[in-house]
Amino acid sequence: MKQFFKFMFASFAGTLLTIILIMIVFAGMMASLAKLTQKESVSIKPHTVLHIKWTTPIRDRSSQNPFEAFDFNTMKPNKPVGLNDILKNIDKAAVDPNVAGLFLDMESIPAGIATTEEIRNKLLDFKKSGKFIVSYANNYDQKAYYLATVADKIYLNPEGLVLFKGLSAQVMFLKNLLDKLDVKMQIIRGPNNKFKSAVEPLMLDKMSAANREQTKVLLNSIWEKLLKSLSSSRKIPVAELNRMADKLEVSTAQKALKYHFVDGLLYRDQVLDSLKKDAGIKASSKLASVSFAKYTGVKLRVKKETKKVNRNSVAVIYALGEISQGTSKDNAIGSATLAKAIREARVNKHVKAIVMRVNSPGGDAQASEIIRREVELAKKAKPFIVSMGDVAASGGYWISTEGQKLFAQPTTITGSIGVFGIIPNFQGLMNKKLGITFDKVMTNKNSDFVDVMSPMNDLQKAKLNEGINRIYDHFTSLVARTRHLRKSYVDSIARGRVWSGQDALKLGLVDTIGGLQSAITYAAKKADLAKGYRITEYPKHKEFFRQLMEELSGQAQARILGYELGDYKTYFDNIKTLKAMKGVQARMPFFMQIQ
Repeated sequence: MKQFFKFMFASFAGTLLTIILIMIVFAGMMASLAKLTQKESVSIKPHTVLHIKWTTPIRDRSSQNPFEAFDFNTMKPNKPVGLNDILKNIDKAAVDPNVAGLFLDMESIPAGIATTEEIRNKLLDFKKSGKFIVSYANNYDQKAYYLATVADKIYLNPEGLVLFKGLSAQVMFLKNLLDKLDVKMQIIRGPNNKFKSAVEPLMLDKMSAANREQTKVLLNSIWEKLLKSLSSSRKIPVAELNRMADKLEVSTAQKALKYHFVDGLLYRDQVLDSLKKDAGIKASSKLASVSFAKYTGVKLRVKKETKKVNRNSVAVIYALGEISQGTSKDNAIGSATLAKAIREARVNKHVKAIVMRVNSPGGDAQASEIIRREVELAKKAKPFIVSMGDVAASGGYWISTEGQKLFAQPTTITGSIGVFGIIPNFQGLMNKKLGITFDKVMTNKNSDFVDVMSPMNDLQKAKLNEGINRIYDHFTSLVARTRHLRKSYVDSIARGRVWSGQDALKLGLVDTIGGLQSAITYAAKKADLAKGYRITEYPKHKEFFRQLMEELSGQAQARILGYELGDYKTYFDNIKTLKAMKGVQARMPFFMQIQ
């Protein structure tokens, strides 16, 4: 009995100690996450170099989510910086007397091409301050190199390379998988929506001729824009750039130097030494630098006479992600949440103008219409401007149409005016593969409309097609009315086809080329805010502990999965999106990743 109590208490003590340790670790993790959400005040010394290193995906808005980009390997937070704060930081650094220059330390940039373009344009503005920009990488991929070409000096590791090869787009097809599972996808597209190819992965095993045509035109348009900028920055003719891309000519550091892609082949320590000289620091001194994320906390001193509080504001409403009905989820638009945000900005007497930042491939057609209606009401009350990011296509374009002026980057993907419907039929999978059968009793001939366990009859298909045609007609009529175009012309450039921002400008689908800050400046001018204004962001961020509980209730496991899958998470997300499609969709015509 004595031995029994001895082992029992030893076991109890071990369990108690384990629980205490777990609680300490959890408390430390929560404290770390809580600290992450707080805006830390940071001060820097003179001759400081702003160190820009992209480690997390760049979205339009900085996230306050405690698990966003959390490193589950080290159990440490890795605070992401959104495009809104990136642009502010670069502007701030240009006038900060303590910032000597910028150090672009990167191999890739985790952002879309239009977002990269917007950052690049802001860096070009920064150069007007007379401060230096130096770029270095062990290897450059194409987007990183495109951004690096704004630098005064581009350095490369002596054993590195510049991956310069042109653009490619890959589409994943699921037809053969569905055939093996004996799942039939019943697909209906709008009239002549041959370019609306979001359904093609379910019905084909390769690109249709129409999809291949529109993808080629889109890529060539974006590539043309990139080449012109590269040619201007590096003084290399466009024809020569294309020749080098075809031949993979700069695949070694020595070739990159020979063809003037880079200005020097240096190791990191040599670059850091050169930065000391650029920053006006003695070679024997330590280089003073501050990370981009930390620099967000730097506050510039403002003269007392200019410190007067101005309550007038321009509201920036972020419409980011796929569109569905209900409340917004992580990086996805919920029609109820976004409609409420637009309504709040409309009735707020201190908000004098609204800019809606759209970065969405579309989604649910009815949800898009709910959001559009709120935009229509808001623009009657005050200036309402739209700024398009990487993608504002299909439903993303639908919600943009009512904007009084539409801004887009040359490389924005937009248009995709078209709709489709998908009704899966799992009868073959259930009957033949799993041995499961179904039987039913109905009061009317079509009480089973729509049943995913049996094929649609001719009348049901006709009714669904009728609805698709009606929505497509509404979509083209909407574009014709808001863009002051003939409906027949809209139909000719619609049919689900996507366009680059620069092509959309020529076609009349957008009004001007420009980024988020250009749209904000224009909105402020329209609202006559010459005396100054604040920026108010919508939808409002959730409180820290509310976000934390939502993450712990299920969303965190998706983040862990994403962390484990890495670059392959794209394919998982595509399948998950197809699974979630419900109702009539106004969605971008394909899941495309440009490389």
